[in-house]
Amino acid sequence: LDRAITRWMARYGLIVLRLGLGIVFFWFGALKLVPGLSPAEELVRNTTYFVEPDLFLPLLAIWEMVIGLGLIFGKFMRITLLLLFLQMAGTALPLVILPEAVWTTFPYALTLEGQYIIKNLVLIGAALVLGATVRGGRLDAEPRTEVRQRQVHIVRRLRQGLPGQGGRSAQPGRGRGVGD
Repeated sequence: LDRAITRWMARYGLIVLRLGLGIVFFWFGALKLVPGLSPAEELVRNTTYFVEPDLFLPLLAIWEMVIGLGLIFGKFMRITLLLLFLQMAGTALPLVILPEAVWTTFPYALTLEGQYIIKNLVLIGAALVLGATVRGGRLDAEPRTEVRQRQVHIVRRLRQGLPGQGGRSAQPGRGRGVGD
């Protein structure tokens, strides 16, 4: 049962992670398109006081929705993840610009807004995992260590009788050891 569950998790975990992350980004972005609907709107307005919030909020909303769509459809993952990491840097700004909105007691007691920001560490971790797969990587329920892989390789070569591994050689007098 454990092995079956682990295989199921390895098979579907990345898909669920990518879709879940995509839904969160798309949803949170869509909320920002409607004034007063996003619980993060006031925090964004107060943090980005140096830009016009009525222009910035829709831009941020579309940015987050593009990230969400990229994740949901699994397309352009390198660009999608780059946009995500840039957005995550922006979400950390209140830690520096508005510490009174983030901490009730620095450095351990967070406000609700602070918790909202700190939970982004999980989103960053999820994005790192997804980023590790852009070149075809995947989860393996039963990975082989490098040593185990070499052992399997040597055993296969021995079974095939290939030279250089101490097995029987296809050429007489080769690969049998000392005193051939």
